Amino acid sequence: MIDPTESESLEELDRFCEAMISIRKEIDNANINDLNNALKNSPHTQSMVTSDTWSFPYTRKHAAFPLPYVKENKFWPTVRRVDDAYGDRNLICTCTPIEEFMKD
Repeated sequence: MIDPTESESLEELDRFCEAMISIRKEIDNANINDLNNALKNSPHTQSMVTSDTWSFPYTRKHAAFPLPYVKENKFWPTVRRVDDAYGDRNLICTCTPIEEFMKD
């Protein structure tokens, strides 16, 4: 469910809707038996997209900039997935423990 607030502009809400529609189209177009698709292989790092070799069946442009406005606001992930779903569910924090900040 989406709960738009006064803090989001109509332009931002339109971009969000466009992104959701685009993701749905990618899901519909992805071959469920073919694991070599843009959704399964995402995120694509900058080093992957700018590499001399590209072994995916879709274009670099599609991998890096699936929608036109992404070019202006691109966030490049530094790493790809770590152990797929296992890594998503079992995050490890490497931050300094909060107790270190509580010492006198």
